[in-house]
Amino acid sequence: MMKGGRNSEMLLQAADTIESLTRRTTSAEQSYQQQQQQAARNLELRQIAEAAADKLVAEAEALRVQLADEAMQAETERARLEERVRQLSAQSDDAEARLAKVTAELDGLRESLDSDTAVTVPIEALRLARTQFDYLAEGFAKSGDVISLTICEIGGCAIDQALAAEKAAANADGST
Repeated sequence: MMKGGRNSEMLLQAADTIESLTRRTTSAEQSYQQQQQQAARNLELRQIAEAAADKLVAEAEALRVQLADEAMQAETERARLEERVRQLSAQSDDAEARLAKVTAELDGLRESLDSDTAVTVPIEALRLARTQFDYLAEGFAKSGDVISLTICEIGGCAIDQALAAEKAAANADGST
């Protein structure tokens, strides 16, 4: 009997061990399934993150290309503007030189004239010269040559004054 009692104890212990192992196995299987589900979810999230990262990298590269294009366009525009400034500066220098030359000639002519010297020019010649000054001024205005435009306007005003003085003199002579 003793031996039977010992066998039954060992059987009970074996049954307890089997139950304990069964619970642990069930718990391990559940834990394993949860870990598999978590791993699957992590994999899914990683794929989503990688896709988002790839998209951001592509967008960043597109922005780099766009920035490079815009920088190139800006540099081209800056170079074009610098060239235009050089051209305008050269035109300005040329116009100033021509103005200085004309001013010197005008000063020379003024010095050569005595206060008693007078020049007689037909009225039609003055009107024709005025028309030519207007035509030249219009051309200089279109080309942006301000100095030459100003010279033409000054010449035109001088002719207008001469014509007005002639008209006043004619009116004064005719009214007496």
